Amino acid sequence: EVQLVESGGGLVQPGGSLRLSCAASGFTFSSYAMIWVRQAPGKGFEWVSTINGGGGTTTYADSVKGRFTISRDNAKNTLYLQMNSLKPEDTAVYYCVKSGDYPRTQGTQVTVSS
Repeated sequence: EVQLVESGGGLVQPGGSLRLSCAASGFTFSSYAMIWVRQAPGKGFEWVSTINGGGGTTTYADSVKGRFTISRDNAKNTLYLQMNSLKPEDTAVYYCVKSGDYPRTQGTQVTVSS
């Protein structure tokens, strides 16, 4: 059974940083691209970033490019999202998603506010 558990969210001031983690189990983690998506209050899901199975290829939404960094540790079956220079518009619930799947977890809340 696929299990994904996000952590690391919280309340941060504009310009601050957070690092999200996603612990994966139940599948061969290194064989799958992994994705971060987010959902702001009252809005649909927004793709944030993708990383391939080996970790060598990453892509980002224009809204986060240059501020967020996706990475993974296949030895630890863990996905990360380093978020810097946070803006109020980054406020959302963040979900990690296995490629080919859909958001199935509770996610982790990120709130950017002064």
